[in-house]
Amino acid sequence: MISKPSKKANRAKKHYRMRKHLIGTPECPRLSVFRSNMHVYAQIIDDKSGNTLVSASTVEKEVRAQLEKTNDTQAAKTVGELVAKRAIEKGINEVIFDRAGFLYHGKIQALADAAREAGLQF
Repeated sequence: MISKPSKKANRAKKHYRMRKHLIGTPECPRLSVFRSNMHVYAQIIDDKSGNTLVSASTVEKEVRAQLEKTNDTQAAKTVGELVAKRAIEKGINEVIFDRAGFLYHGKIQALADAAREAGLQF
């Protein structure tokens, strides 16, 4: 019988390959995106110091109150707008986008487009 690696293992391998090249600096931090079956998370990270500078997710009460569902593209758009707004308030205008091994499609693309429209450059 042929065994094939799980989707989770494949995504982890893709993420590892991407992370060798994507490094967030204080001048241009990394926007890391994660989606689970129920929620969408986004963080802006400075890898040099190992700090999360800004974060947003659908787990937060004020975000959840605005949304009907927390696992669709509309939720991803809301998180993208919120993380961009918080980043600009902190003086972060340019980031490197880290899709964490997920395909640039659906929720990930919606979050990225919303962050771009809100003023982040990547």
